[in-house]
Amino acid sequence: MSLYEIEIKSLLGAKENADKLRGEISEKGASLVARNNQLNHYFILRDAAKLKDNLRPHVSDEKKDLFDKILNEGNNFSVRTRDTDGEVKFVVKASIGSDSSSNGVSRMEFEDKMNITLDELDKILLDAGLEYQAKWSREREEYKLNDINICLDKNAGYGYLAEFEKVVEDKN
Repeated sequence: MSLYEIEIKSLLGAKENADKLRGEISEKGASLVARNNQLNHYFILRDAAKLKDNLRPHVSDEKKDLFDKILNEGNNFSVRTRDTDGEVKFVVKASIGSDSSSNGVSRMEFEDKMNITLDELDKILLDAGLEYQAKWSREREEYKLNDINICLDKNAGYGYLAEFEKVVEDKN
């Protein structure tokens, strides 16, 4: 069975807009499930094979096949590292077809928890020939409303953003 992620993002900008949305979803019964701080580092990937060679030894055994699949079959990659309150993850999103990996209609995603620091993970990527594209931080609140996940982010540099996400079995 395949699962499909439906995601809508909306730039809220000012704190007042975020507060209003927070109140509205609370009135509808949403519950706060997590709060965290994140550091995100985005990279430019030029050589997927070199990334695979350098990072594969650090990927968990149960995710190695998915890691190989996304690097072999995907294109237009979005590569990032993330530290969420001390938990370090490696994330790759890749287009399927001609869509953009950052917000395409059809894409694959890979995410794995790493047992190394963010600096160590970044060094592996830099040694594989990747280059920093951007570094930024955010404060995130995660809510659950029935079968919808709602994230309310305060992003450094451009304010508040809302993300609504639902996972479905039917790609239509």
